Amino acid sequence: MAKKKATKSKTEAVDFSKYIRWFWILFSGGILAVVLLFLFASWGLLGEMPDHTRLENPETNLATEIISSDGVTLGKFYFDDNRTPVGYEDLPKHLVDALVATEDIRFYDHSGIDGRGTLRAIFKLGSGGGASTISQQLAKQLFTDQVSQNKLERALQKVREWIIAIRLERQYTKEEIITQYFNIYDFNNHADGIRSASRIYFGKEPRDLDIKESAMLVGMFKNSSLYNPRPHKNPVGTKNRRNVVLAQMHKYGYISEEVKDSLQATELDLNYTPESHREGIATYFREYLRAFMKDWAKEEANRKPDGSKYDLYSDGLKVFVTIDSRMQKYAEEAIALHMPRLQAEFDHQNTPDRNPTAPFLELSKSEVNSLLKAGMRRGERWRILKEQGKSDKEIEASFHKPIEMTVFKWVDGQPSEVDTVMKPIDSMRYYKSFLRPGMMSMDPSNGHVKAWVGGMNYKHFKYDMVKQGKRQVGSTFKPFVYATAIDQLQVSPCDSFPRTPITIEANKFGNPEPWTTKNSDGNYSGKQTLKDALASSTNTITARLMNEIGPQPVAEMAKKLGVEQDILPVPAIALGTPDISVYEMVAAYSTFANKGVYNTPVMVTRIEDKNGTVLYQVAPESKDVLSEEVAYVTVNLMEGVTQAGSGKRLRHKGVDKYNQMYREIMTGYPYEFNNPIAGKTGTTQNQSDGWFMGMVPNLVTGVWVGAEDRAAHFKSIRYGQGASMALPIWGLYMKACYNDKTLNVSKDEFEKPSELSINIDCKAKDEGDLDDKTDHTDGEEINIDFD
Repeated sequence: MAKKKATKSKTEAVDFSKYIRWFWILFSGGILAVVLLFLFASWGLLGEMPDHTRLENPETNLATEIISSDGVTLGKFYFDDNRTPVGYEDLPKHLVDALVATEDIRFYDHSGIDGRGTLRAIFKLGSGGGASTISQQLAKQLFTDQVSQNKLERALQKVREWIIAIRLERQYTKEEIITQYFNIYDFNNHADGIRSASRIYFGKEPRDLDIKESAMLVGMFKNSSLYNPRPHKNPVGTKNRRNVVLAQMHKYGYISEEVKDSLQATELDLNYTPESHREGIATYFREYLRAFMKDWAKEEANRKPDGSKYDLYSDGLKVFVTIDSRMQKYAEEAIALHMPRLQAEFDHQNTPDRNPTAPFLELSKSEVNSLLKAGMRRGERWRILKEQGKSDKEIEASFHKPIEMTVFKWVDGQPSEVDTVMKPIDSMRYYKSFLRPGMMSMDPSNGHVKAWVGGMNYKHFKYDMVKQGKRQVGSTFKPFVYATAIDQLQVSPCDSFPRTPITIEANKFGNPEPWTTKNSDGNYSGKQTLKDALASSTNTITARLMNEIGPQPVAEMAKKLGVEQDILPVPAIALGTPDISVYEMVAAYSTFANKGVYNTPVMVTRIEDKNGTVLYQVAPESKDVLSEEVAYVTVNLMEGVTQAGSGKRLRHKGVDKYNQMYREIMTGYPYEFNNPIAGKTGTTQNQSDGWFMGMVPNLVTGVWVGAEDRAAHFKSIRYGQGASMALPIWGLYMKACYNDKTLNVSKDEFEKPSELSINIDCKAKDEGDLDDKTDHTDGEEINIDFD
């Protein structure tokens, strides 16, 4: 019996050793499999792995950033990724603390993989939280696809992320990894990266974020689509997630319990400021700049080192422009203040009962139909339907079927959108009823454009009325005539000319018929000095000057002053028949303020690549057009416009009770400027275009207001003149500029030449002796009742 028992024990011992052997075989095999798995992954057999070069330079699309002269980002160019990277020094400490406390509390202790966290996740099957470190999450964002729903594929993807995370830790410092993670993450709503996110959700730079704002953005790392703070998305869930981040910050000692409790009780307090091509500041300028940059990128000299073209939307260029964000803001605010009031009066005067063809005047119903039909064929709707194979008859019929649409509307003085049902043909007429502005402001000394407003709403009115649009300039052309006369004849502002009618005979200057102009006030008696004649815009005296010098020198003068198109040299140009853009007019007037030197307008000062290498530097272009004396005398003439003429309302002190027109459309009145201002109003013959050009020594600003079609205009010159339509925008803008002392807009006298041979001291006619009850307009006097 004893022998059998011993044999059985020996057998059992042998069998147990097999189990041990198999255990070690399986264990070693498992270890080997894991090692091989990681090796295969590192060799790229489980999916592409980034090499050393890609680790050093991760491929991310970077938006082109537009930076104003005062260092503010005006906007960006991008397709999908609105990303502009920032440095670690631009991240506030509480933002970094919030990330570490919430996503990876042992971030500073591990080398890419958190062993404790990984084991916890394995044993708890993920119920105790994930194990991804910040480095792993960065690896996933940079180098792996989006999370796979297949468990096996996700496991293999995780292995790749581990390897990449370790490599990232070897390649970069902890601070660099955190910075990259903040820069790469998509916070939704075109908020790619922390800089875009802080600007879009809170309207500020990352360095200015407070604790609760930082906590909200860090909370979005969990799922920015789910935790989206916008009102129609998930603000409640986003707030709850933000409070979780604040709790984590308290848990790990980054904030006190009192701070946590107080911040958790607050609302999100968003300042949602979307960044798109159609929204934000300087939209019309940015669209001009887009075309400028595309042309720049096409040039052979402006290529990357590898010979390829720069991509405006992904190469992270920095474009430094001359626009001043403060002045741009004041310009846009001035337009937003004045245009709804002007529009309200225009609509009041153009109701269907007052004008059956509203908003068009002097047109029959058949002419209006022809105008609208021509507009159909030029429109985007016609083009799209034509590409779809629709016939002309089908397309035209579609314009008469009501559809749902969103249209622009001034609501309580604010630009708004309203949903409505309207026939497309009626929407065309609706949009043609709007008066539109164009405005540009420029430093005459160097040509730097400081503000550019091509319209009141880029989304709905895309045509830029600064550079694209050219309109009749009316009496704002007269200073070109006067300057030519001063240059050729050495006439003085104090020289007097008769107001009597004048006719330039046929064929004298290429005019096929006799040309006669009239003074709309019907006054042809007596004489006027040139200064008074320009101030009151007396047409017959301008015609006399044209008769003396001829239209050819005037046309040549306009060309030298930057007018792009050829001007037909006929006598009628004296009264402003040419179509010229605001852009050209501001540059031309700047020549007078700049002592006769023309500066080509400058919008871009330099372009840098994403590494700060300068790719483009502006080369200013200047030319002498007038002598300093002639330029100064012309400026002196234009000072009379604001001292005693159509621009005098800039100096009115205001009264308790003033004219109805002033209450209705003279937005911001009284302006009460008392510093030297040179300028000129302009109004075309049927009031379809209203202009005001205003200058101080270091700033020249031009404003135009009118409708898309010249048949849409005010019936009377009282409302339709440049002094009513355009001048208030200039007045509001300049008041804001003067109130901002950081801008240093001049209130000084225009600098007088050391040698001045032309007399400008007109003692026979004081500049301020016109009756305060008479407001001189372009060719017409309007009696203003102040009682």
